[in-house]
Amino acid sequence: MKKMLNFSIFNFFFLIVSFFIFTLSACNKTETFVSPSLNDYFPLQTGKYISYQLDSLVYLSFGTRDTTISYQVKYQVDSLITDNLGRPAYKVIRFIRKNQQNTWRPEATLLAIATEKNIEWVENNLRFVKLQLPIINNFSWLGNSYIDTYSGNSPFRYLDAWDYTYSNVGDTATIGNQFLQNTLTVNQRDEEVGQVTDPLSYSEINYAQEKYAKGIGLVYKKFFHKEYQPNNGGYAADGSYGVTYTMIDHN
Repeated sequence: MKKMLNFSIFNFFFLIVSFFIFTLSACNKTETFVSPSLNDYFPLQTGKYISYQLDSLVYLSFGTRDTTISYQVKYQVDSLITDNLGRPAYKVIRFIRKNQQNTWRPEATLLAIATEKNIEWVENNLRFVKLQLPIINNFSWLGNSYIDTYSGNSPFRYLDAWDYTYSNVGDTATIGNQFLQNTLTVNQRDEEVGQVTDPLSYSEINYAQEKYAKGIGLVYKKFFHKEYQPNNGGYAADGSYGVTYTMIDHN
């Protein structure tokens, strides 16, 4: 009887100790979780490049018809400089060509700034916050907060209050014909204003999404903005356009 009692007490204490060890282990895992770094998904080193197939949707004949023009573009990190706020920034050169048979020619200069909490991207004098910490699903931020969307004459009012939101962090993705490990999606906007199927009514469509792959950077981008005016038979207003970037190659 005494041996059985001692055995039961031993089991009881064993269960108690095991419970505390399990609880402590679970707490430690929660406390030590660290989201991926910005450099994981937006590496910035001199000489780094990514090339893309670019399909550009443009409106012709005063906005009454559209067509898609295809190019290849390459973004290459050129050098480390200082931006107008005195911060370290990387100069990025954008190259363009019609296809592989043509040579690359420089087209534009952009800036990428990695701060402690985000990645800023300056293109056509517009500053976007592309990524922000922490990199976890459903985290959101105002990615266009540095852009003047309030002035009455601003051509970018449609960019106001866009909530960039992470999804599919760490998932695989197929981009073009490439299968990529450890990607994330930034959903920027998916909006319809008015009756987009009614040719007699004003409407607006805004859609933007980007995908990044760990160790590579931006691998896919889709952007579409259309402001439809029903006057004079209906047309897409100035500033309406769309682009799709699909990664071809990288180093």
